Amino acid sequence: MRQNQARRAALLDAAIDVLAREGARGLTFRAVDAQAGVPGGTASNYFANRDDLLTQAGTHVYERLTPDPETMARSLEGPRDREKVLQLMHEVVGRVSAYRAGYLALLELRLEATRRPGLRAVLTPRIRKDVDDNVDYHLSSGLPGDATAVTLLYLAMNWLIVERLTLPDVFGEEQARELVERAVERLIPEV
Repeated sequence: MRQNQARRAALLDAAIDVLAREGARGLTFRAVDAQAGVPGGTASNYFANRDDLLTQAGTHVYERLTPDPETMARSLEGPRDREKVLQLMHEVVGRVSAYRAGYLALLELRLEATRRPGLRAVLTPRIRKDVDDNVDYHLSSGLPGDATAVTLLYLAMNWLIVERLTLPDVFGEEQARELVERAVERLIPEV
């Protein structure tokens, strides 16, 4: 059966919303159909089973989080120094935090991967690739800092995003900005 790609994307967006709101246990074909506003049974026509839906939802989150080529090109305009790294970290925290449902869904998928070896087998190389791509991009772009510094920034920014999305009163907006600045200051050498 030929499938409508726009409807598939809408179903995956709905799955992400359900994951973020209800957790992995609440992700059912019925819940996805209701969230997408489509007739019952639609999601089951697009996804072989629940594991397929979980896996494709995880892939879709990354597609939505990946900056477009224009954003990537703009990210390297100007000097490649510590200040540029700081700008990039603020942009990443802002962009990822703005896609709250996607990031929370990804956290749910990570938790579910501890119980589902098949999902773990899909998520592990995907997230490893994300880390490697971030390091490779940073190093190849001529920005200051080594692979370890980039990995530490990746970990620090991700946990800061978790705090901002799950317990926003732990660190206020100003304190979060200050933490990003201190992390970059301590991990990236001045050029």
